[in-house]
Amino acid sequence: MKTNLIQKVGQIGIPVKNMEKAVHFYKEQLGLPLLFQTDNMAFFECNGLRLMLSLPEKEQFAHASSVLYFQVDDIQTAFEDLKKRDVTFIDEPHLVAKMGQTETWMTFFKDTEENTHAFVSEVQGETV
Repeated sequence: MKTNLIQKVGQIGIPVKNMEKAVHFYKEQLGLPLLFQTDNMAFFECNGLRLMLSLPEKEQFAHASSVLYFQVDDIQTAFEDLKKRDVTFIDEPHLVAKMGQTETWMTFFKDTEENTHAFVSEVQGETV
């Protein structure tokens, strides 16, 4: 049985209510480099750890807790293995973004305190 499915925390998500105000705080006040921003998300570099600010899409994500995104090599294998360990998943692994040849796949789960976290896998897509 594999015991080291999780490699590291790759991204931390923080729900925000006012994107402009939050971006200003993290960029100007904390001095974190802004990687890129969309209408409802902003990504910052924090010494190899990404910090994502986002306007919550659903009420269940509109709380003052961070969502931890645990990086895994193979998201489908991690999903199947952890389902067998009674981890409660909210959804199935799915593609959330494609940047160039890199695809980002995620699946969300709950911990024992009803906190939402995720597994994320960045894989190279096929060359066209």
